[in-house]
Amino acid sequence: MELLAELSRRKVLAIIRADGPDRALECVRTLVGAGITALEVSLTTPGATEAIAKARSEFDPSVLLGAGTVITAAQADEIAAAGAGFTVTPAITRGAHRSVELGLPLLCGALTPTEVVTALDAGALAVKIFPAKLHGPGYLRELRAPLPNAPLIAVGGVDAESAPLYLAAGAFAVGIGSPLLGDAGTGGSQADLAERAATFLAAVSDE
Repeated sequence: MELLAELSRRKVLAIIRADGPDRALECVRTLVGAGITALEVSLTTPGATEAIAKARSEFDPSVLLGAGTVITAAQADEIAAAGAGFTVTPAITRGAHRSVELGLPLLCGALTPTEVVTALDAGALAVKIFPAKLHGPGYLRELRAPLPNAPLIAVGGVDAESAPLYLAAGAFAVGIGSPLLGDAGTGGSQADLAERAATFLAAVSDE
Protein backbone atom coordinates (compact mmCIF):
# COMPACT_ATOMS: atom_id res chain seq x y z
CA MET A 1 0.00 0.00 0.00
CA GLU A 2 1.48 3.32 -1.11
CA LEU A 3 1.16 5.67 1.83
CA LEU A 4 1.17 8.97 -0.06
CA ALA A 5 -1.48 7.82 -2.49
CA GLU A 6 -3.64 6.49 0.33
CA LEU A 7 -3.34 9.65 2.42
CA SER A 8 -4.15 11.73 -0.65
CA ARG A 9 -7.26 9.64 -1.25
CA ARG A 10 -8.40 9.70 2.39
CA LYS A 11 -7.45 13.39 2.88
CA VAL A 12 -7.84 13.42 6.70
CA LEU A 13 -5.13 12.24 9.08
CA ALA A 14 -6.47 12.13 12.63
CA ILE A 15 -4.02 13.09 15.37
CA ILE A 16 -4.83 11.38 18.65
CA ARG A 17 -3.63 12.71 21.98
CA ALA A 18 -5.15 11.05 25.03
CA ASP A 19 -4.62 10.59 28.74
CA GLY A 20 -3.65 6.94 28.39
CA PRO A 21 -3.49 3.96 26.05
CA ASP A 22 -7.03 2.73 26.69
CA ARG A 23 -8.55 6.11 25.86
CA ALA A 24 -6.35 6.43 22.79
CA LEU A 25 -7.50 3.03 21.58
CA GLU A 26 -11.11 4.01 22.24
CA CYS A 27 -10.64 7.10 20.05
CA VAL A 28 -9.05 5.01 17.29
CA ARG A 29 -12.03 2.67 17.32
CA THR A 30 -14.51 5.54 17.19
CA LEU A 31 -12.72 7.28 14.33
CA VAL A 32 -12.30 4.13 12.27
CA GLY A 33 -15.96 3.36 12.83
CA ALA A 34 -16.83 6.86 11.62
CA GLY A 35 -14.78 6.43 8.45
CA ILE A 36 -11.45 8.09 9.28
CA THR A 37 -8.92 5.37 8.59
CA ALA A 38 -5.61 7.26 8.65
CA LEU A 39 -4.51 7.98 12.20
CA GLU A 40 -1.47 8.85 14.24
CA VAL A 41 -1.15 8.39 17.98
CA SER A 42 1.02 11.13 19.45
CA LEU A 43 3.79 10.03 21.79
CA THR A 44 2.65 12.77 24.15
CA THR A 45 0.00 10.20 25.08
CA PRO A 46 1.10 8.09 28.08
CA GLY A 47 1.41 4.50 26.86
CA ALA A 48 1.17 5.54 23.22
CA THR A 49 3.23 2.62 21.94
CA GLU A 50 0.96 0.22 23.82
CA ALA A 51 -2.06 1.79 22.15
CA ILE A 52 -0.41 1.55 18.74
CA ALA A 53 0.46 -2.10 19.25
CA LYS A 54 -3.08 -2.98 20.37
CA ALA A 55 -4.68 -1.04 17.54
CA ARG A 56 -2.36 -2.60 14.97
CA SER A 57 -3.34 -6.08 16.14
CA GLU A 58 -7.04 -5.18 16.09
CA PHE A 59 -7.38 -3.55 12.66
CA ASP A 60 -6.47 -4.84 9.23
CA PRO A 61 -3.74 -3.16 7.14
CA SER A 62 -6.26 -0.93 5.34
CA VAL A 63 -6.29 1.17 8.52
CA LEU A 64 -3.20 3.38 8.34
CA LEU A 65 -1.72 3.74 11.81
CA GLY A 66 1.33 5.79 12.67
CA ALA A 67 3.04 7.49 15.57
CA GLY A 68 3.36 11.23 16.05
CA THR A 69 5.63 13.61 17.96
CA VAL A 70 8.61 11.32 17.42
CA ILE A 71 11.60 13.23 18.74
CA THR A 72 14.35 10.78 19.66
CA ALA A 73 15.99 7.84 17.93
CA ALA A 74 14.89 5.59 20.80
CA GLN A 75 11.28 6.60 20.22
CA ALA A 76 11.60 5.68 16.55
CA ASP A 77 12.86 2.24 17.57
CA GLU A 78 9.96 1.85 20.00
CA ILE A 79 7.24 2.74 17.52
CA ALA A 80 8.74 0.46 14.89
CA ALA A 81 8.62 -2.40 17.40
CA ALA A 82 4.99 -1.52 18.21
CA GLY A 83 4.00 -1.87 14.55
CA ALA A 84 3.56 1.77 13.56
CA GLY A 85 3.27 2.10 9.82
CA PHE A 86 4.73 5.59 9.59
CA THR A 87 6.38 8.33 11.63
CA VAL A 88 5.24 11.93 12.09
CA THR A 89 7.55 14.52 13.63
CA PRO A 90 7.11 18.19 14.57
CA ALA A 91 10.52 19.05 13.12
CA ILE A 92 13.66 17.52 11.63
CA THR A 93 14.46 15.44 14.69
CA ARG A 94 16.79 12.58 15.55
CA GLY A 95 13.67 10.47 15.49
CA ALA A 96 13.08 11.56 11.91
CA HIS A 97 16.57 10.48 10.85
CA ARG A 98 16.25 7.17 12.68
CA SER A 99 12.89 6.48 11.07
CA VAL A 100 14.47 6.86 7.64
CA GLU A 101 17.23 4.45 8.71
CA LEU A 102 14.57 1.95 9.81
CA GLY A 103 12.65 2.31 6.57
CA LEU A 104 9.60 3.82 8.26
CA PRO A 105 7.79 6.28 5.99
CA LEU A 106 8.36 9.76 7.42
CA LEU A 107 6.05 12.76 7.49
CA CYS A 108 8.57 15.31 8.71
CA GLY A 109 7.59 18.60 10.30
CA ALA A 110 8.87 21.83 8.72
CA LEU A 111 7.73 25.39 8.08
CA THR A 112 10.18 27.35 5.96
CA PRO A 113 11.31 26.56 2.39
CA THR A 114 14.76 25.68 3.69
CA GLU A 115 13.28 23.26 6.22
CA VAL A 116 11.02 21.68 3.60
CA VAL A 117 13.97 21.01 1.28
CA THR A 118 16.12 19.76 4.18
CA ALA A 119 13.38 17.35 5.28
CA LEU A 120 13.01 15.94 1.79
CA ASP A 121 16.79 15.66 1.39
CA ALA A 122 16.87 13.74 4.68
CA GLY A 123 14.54 11.13 3.22
CA ALA A 124 11.08 12.30 4.26
CA LEU A 125 8.24 10.81 2.24
CA ALA A 126 6.29 14.03 2.74
CA VAL A 127 6.55 17.26 4.69
CA LYS A 128 4.14 18.29 7.40
CA ILE A 129 3.76 22.07 7.26
CA PHE A 130 3.47 22.94 10.94
CA PRO A 131 2.00 25.01 12.41
CA ALA A 132 -0.05 25.60 9.27
CA LYS A 133 -2.40 28.05 10.97
CA LEU A 134 0.46 30.50 11.49
CA HIS A 135 0.37 31.60 7.86
CA GLY A 136 -2.75 29.91 6.49
CA PRO A 137 -3.56 28.23 3.17
CA GLY A 138 -2.03 31.06 1.13
CA TYR A 139 1.40 30.30 2.55
CA LEU A 140 1.16 26.67 1.48
CA ARG A 141 0.22 27.80 -2.03
CA GLU A 142 3.27 30.07 -2.10
CA LEU A 143 5.52 27.22 -0.96
CA ARG A 144 4.32 25.07 -3.81
CA ALA A 145 5.29 27.68 -6.42
CA PRO A 146 9.05 26.97 -6.20
CA LEU A 147 8.52 23.44 -4.87
CA PRO A 148 5.69 22.09 -7.05
CA ASN A 149 6.62 18.46 -6.51
CA ALA A 150 6.99 18.65 -2.74
CA PRO A 151 4.28 16.54 -1.08
CA LEU A 152 2.88 18.76 1.68
CA ILE A 153 0.39 18.03 4.44
CA ALA A 154 -1.10 20.87 6.48
CA VAL A 155 -1.13 20.39 10.25
CA GLY A 156 -1.75 22.71 13.17
CA GLY A 157 -4.97 24.61 13.73
CA VAL A 158 -6.74 23.07 10.74
CA ASP A 159 -10.51 22.93 11.29
CA ALA A 160 -13.50 21.83 9.20
CA GLU A 161 -13.81 25.27 7.63
CA SER A 162 -10.17 25.65 6.64
CA ALA A 163 -9.43 22.03 5.68
CA PRO A 164 -10.85 22.36 2.14
CA LEU A 165 -8.86 25.58 1.68
CA TYR A 166 -5.58 23.82 2.46
CA LEU A 167 -6.45 21.02 0.06
CA ALA A 168 -7.31 23.58 -2.63
CA ALA A 169 -3.98 25.31 -1.96
CA GLY A 170 -2.12 22.10 -2.80
CA ALA A 171 -1.93 20.04 0.39
CA PHE A 172 -2.45 16.37 -0.38
CA ALA A 173 -3.99 15.84 3.06
CA VAL A 174 -4.68 17.63 6.33
CA GLY A 175 -3.69 16.47 9.80
CA ILE A 176 -6.27 17.32 12.43
CA GLY A 177 -5.84 17.14 16.19
CA SER A 178 -7.85 19.03 18.78
CA PRO A 179 -10.52 20.42 16.40
CA LEU A 180 -11.43 16.79 15.71
CA LEU A 181 -10.58 15.07 19.00
CA GLY A 182 -12.02 17.72 21.29
CA ASP A 183 -12.17 16.24 24.79
CA ALA A 184 -12.64 12.64 23.62
CA GLY A 185 -9.07 11.81 24.59
CA THR A 186 -9.69 12.82 28.20
CA GLY A 187 -13.06 11.25 28.86
CA GLY A 188 -15.35 13.27 26.60
CA SER A 189 -18.13 11.87 24.48
CA GLN A 190 -17.15 9.34 21.83
CA ALA A 191 -20.48 9.93 20.11
CA ASP A 192 -19.57 13.60 19.73
CA LEU A 193 -16.20 12.55 18.33
CA ALA A 194 -17.96 10.44 15.71
CA GLU A 195 -20.13 13.44 14.78
CA ARG A 196 -17.08 15.68 14.40
CA ALA A 197 -15.44 13.01 12.22
CA ALA A 198 -18.49 13.03 9.94
CA THR A 199 -18.31 16.82 9.72
CA PHE A 200 -14.65 16.74 8.67
CA LEU A 201 -15.20 13.99 6.12
CA ALA A 202 -18.09 15.95 4.62
CA ALA A 203 -15.97 19.12 4.50
CA VAL A 204 -13.23 17.48 2.41
CA SER A 205 -15.46 15.28 0.27
CA ASP A 206 -15.60 17.72 -2.64
CA GLU A 207 -11.88 18.43 -2.72
